[in-house]
This record gives sequence, C-alpha cells and structure tokens, in this order.
Amino acid sequence: MSKDILKKIIDTRIKRIEYMKMTRPIEDLYQALEDYEHMYNLKFYDFKKNIQNNLDKNKISIIGEIKEASPSAGNIIKDFFPQHIAKIYKNKKITCLSVLCEEDFFLGDMFHMFLCKAEVDLPVLCKDFFIDKYQVLWARSRGADAILIILAAVTDNLADELYQEAIKHNMSIIVEVHTVEEAKRALRFKDALIGINNRNLKTLKTDLNTTFEINDVLINHKGPLVSESGFKNKDDVLKITKKTNIKTFLIGESLLKNLDSNSIYSLL
Repeated sequence: MSKDILKKIIDTRIKRIEYMKMTRPIEDLYQALEDYEHMYNLKFYDFKKNIQNNLDKNKISIIGEIKEASPSAGNIIKDFFPQHIAKIYKNKKITCLSVLCEEDFFLGDMFHMFLCKAEVDLPVLCKDFFIDKYQVLWARSRGADAILIILAAVTDNLADELYQEAIKHNMSIIVEVHTVEEAKRALRFKDALIGINNRNLKTLKTDLNTTFEINDVLINHKGPLVSESGFKNKDDVLKITKKTNIKTFLIGESLLKNLDSNSIYSLL
C-alpha cells in the first residue's frame, strides 16, 4: 500500500464519516448500542482477556480475519457470508475474530460484525481505518469488542483520542505498527495490545523479519504483542514463536483461501 493509496483510503474514509455524521447523528448510535444489548440480546466479550488467558497458559492465539477483498489480493471470496466464516473459525477453535469494515477498498461493512456476533460467541476486532472517535461508537454499536489504531494513519493526538474513546466504551485496543519508529510511539499505550504488521505499507510485500526487527523495541511492553500478515502455513507461525515470546497472530488470506483444510488450525 503506497503512501498515495493509504492517503486515498484515509481521504475516502473522512468523506464517508462526514456523511455518516449527517445521516446518523451520535444520538442514533447510542440508541443502536442500547438496542444491540437489549433488543437483540447480544453480548460483548473481553478481546484482550481471551488472548491473555492463552498467554498465561503458554498457548498460541489466532485472530482469524474475515474480509471479502483487499487492495493487495483483490477479491478473496466469491460467495461472501461473514457469519458462515465466523462459524467455521469458531469450530476450528480460533481465539478471536477480526472483521474488515472498510467499505470502499475492502468491501467491508460494520454490519458484518453484527452478523458474526449473532452467530458465534467470540470477541471481534473492528478492522478499519479509524480517523474519528465517531467510528469508535459506531463500531461498538455494531458489536465490536476491540478497535485497531494504525499509527501510520494518525497523529499522536488523534491516536490518544481514539484510545481514550475506546477505553470509555470498555473496548480493547490493538495499536498497529510497521516500523521501529512507530513501535516507539506505541509504547505509551500501556493497556493496549501492540500489533506488528509484517506488510510493508509502501510496497504491499510481506516480510516476517519485520516482527523480529520490531520485537526488540517492544520487548518490555506488558500487554500482548500480535504479529500480523504474511503467514502462509504453520511453519511461518512457529518461526516467530521459536525466536520471540509472541504467541498471538492475526491471519487472513491463508485461512480464508483454505477455510476447512488449513494446517494452521492444528496449532490451537
């Protein structure tokens, strides 16, 4: 994802959020949040706790991603039903879900989280480009248990604002980094999970060595660390676990393309 494409995604997101604010004021989101819990009788889960519990038992966690498409892979799944994928992940003992909610470049939708939560009792990360705290409540009202803050996409002040808004709504936070400099910025988020994105945001190429390079900066972070992207098989995951203390992995394409037969599930 080149800087120009990243900027295009952010600029498009800003316009969509501005439109949402006009058509769906904040009061409507609070009502939707109340309906989520009381009218639909759906629950929220502790995303971070699920992962921390596995860490305490020295077990691997996999955050299974649900997405229809991406700028790097194009369309991944033809007949896309997020709730069906969530059910498969649940049966395979995936720890948590990550649901892509960005509409224009990933064909996502906030409602996809609602569908997944109605189907399975797993914590859900809202995978989106968060650039306004309005999105945090929007995500929560659709069932999100956690949000993603991509440091490459926001200023420090905006990151702080998003972080505090998520804490206000009792949500977990993954602060995503893909450079050493961003990792240093992330250390101040003491209660967050920190995700290391192995995908180069300029070239779209993935390199698992990114995790090794950045891990040293984050070694003293008390929260869970997550290695994201680029895992094709079980050996890729084990490569990380053997050389670091990281035991949590966010995996998308390789699971989605082999929903029923992927060997990565055997690690759980």
